[in-house]
Amino acid sequence: MKLSKSIPFVAISIAACLPLVAEDAKDTAARLKEATTVFHEVTDAPDKGIPADLISRAKCVVIVPSLKKGAFIVGAKYGKGFMSCRGSNDMSWSAPGAVRVEGGSVGFQIGGSETDVVMLVMNTRGAQKLLESKFTLGAEGEVAAGPVGRNASANTDAKMAAEILSWSRSRGVFAGLALQGATLREDIEANEAMYGEKISNKDIVTKWHKKTDAATDLIAALNRYSPVRDK
Repeated sequence: MKLSKSIPFVAISIAACLPLVAEDAKDTAARLKEATTVFHEVTDAPDKGIPADLISRAKCVVIVPSLKKGAFIVGAKYGKGFMSCRGSNDMSWSAPGAVRVEGGSVGFQIGGSETDVVMLVMNTRGAQKLLESKFTLGAEGEVAAGPVGRNASANTDAKMAAEILSWSRSRGVFAGLALQGATLREDIEANEAMYGEKISNKDIVTKWHKKTDAATDLIAALNRYSPVRDK
């Protein structure tokens, strides 16, 4: 009798949890779609977008749609997004890994409660730091505000030396953004929602994890704007 009475309780408990898991996966897929839209929009703006030569040289891309500015803590920021890196042959982009951006206040000058952020990781050393579980921009990875405009010169010493270049878009204004002091960490929970298992960003990128249907559009966009790196 005790067993028979416990079975419905267990079944109800499991059933109650299932919608939450499904909703997490749905939210992650929706955020991935939003990240894809952001990338399309900032690369389709010839006069105000990211210089094409920088995209073609980038080792990894990080896109954080709707980075939120804290209402109660001055300078506080929080956002969830995705990253993708090139393979060793520099011709393909990996399945996306999930990331979180937290904190940091220097250089966050554009108004608005939410800001889209795009980062390009320009060399192997920067990519290695990106694939760590956590690192602080400006402390462990050199970051600089990226130049705006498809024909903007990227040949200044500061830009050439930077491991990571970053941009923001808020209220329709697109500009370089220095994310000094912000913490970038992998989002294992979002990866689990995407792939059905707890997996690190390093494993997703280096072991070439199978791309999900939700990631198809983002990878297609990356390949469209930068299919092959210059040797």
